[in-house]
Amino acid sequence: MEGVTLSHREIFERYVYTGPISRNADAVADLFTEDGVFEAPLMPAGHALPRRMEGRAAIRAGIGEYHREPAFDGKVNVELSGYVLHETADPDTFICEIDTVLDDADGTRMPVSLVQIYRVRGDLIAMLRDYFAPPG
Repeated sequence: MEGVTLSHREIFERYVYTGPISRNADAVADLFTEDGVFEAPLMPAGHALPRRMEGRAAIRAGIGEYHREPAFDGKVNVELSGYVLHETADPDTFICEIDTVLDDADGTRMPVSLVQIYRVRGDLIAMLRDYFAPPG
């Protein structure tokens, strides 16, 4: 893996910080290779987040549109949330199981579980398949 300076954990944590936490579409797009692909196969048709985006410009636009929607009105419960990162036989591919607990402003808790499959090229994401479904 020529040119790799970040671990899979660091790549994952950068994505989580720029996307779900900071909601910064420009920073998310910059984490991908120029020809990178973001897939969200469980998104319903017509959702603000497209099921497939190819290239940084499409990822920037799609994530930006998705982030125009109001964020969850609450916060991530860091103590109850966690993830497990799985290395694979392919050194450029890893899988992350994520269990997040969201604390709503009214005191209710909402668990959200998802799986992400990453394919990387160097320190950048070449493909991210994000298996999550929007609440509702």
